[in-house]
Amino acid sequence: MKRTLLSALTVLVASAAIAPVASAIEPASFNIQSARLEELDSRTKNSVHKLRLDHLNTQTKAIEDIQATRLDALDARTKAVENIQETRLDALDARTKNRVHKLRREHLNNQNKAVDNIQATRLDALDARTKNSVHKLRIEHLNNQTKAVDNIQATRLDALDARTKAVDNIQEARLDALDARTKSTR
Repeated sequence: MKRTLLSALTVLVASAAIAPVASAIEPASFNIQSARLEELDSRTKNSVHKLRLDHLNTQTKAIEDIQATRLDALDARTKAVENIQETRLDALDARTKNRVHKLRREHLNNQNKAVDNIQATRLDALDARTKNSVHKLRIEHLNNQTKAVDNIQATRLDALDARTKAVDNIQEARLDALDARTKSTR
């Protein structure tokens, strides 16, 4: 390495000493050739630079196309998952509403039948045992009982409505939790 450095230094000193003399002696044709070589070198550098830029642009475009394709595929998968989850939620919601409604109707129908049977039995028994004033008193009493039963039924219906609303709220909370999980998986 030292030898190379010393040789390069020697050549530099020698060329610096000889350069003024050589340039005075140098013919004009050598200057023309030198100018031509510099021009050719400049054009070559420019074309290589253009080729490199074209190559980089092509690579960049290919990468962008690949990324866009991947994003499109990911969007399509996400949309498919969202559609499946939405369908499942709709089916779950429909099944739950139908069950709750059916149970409420059955319960109310059973209560009404029971009350009607009780009232009919009481009226028959009352008619058989009493006449005029006693009958009137018992009818009033029975009417009061009927009102009380109606009030009890109304209270039971209100309680049933409250329970149904609680079930609906629980379903809504489950649906919200499912939506939150769905969104977190995206």
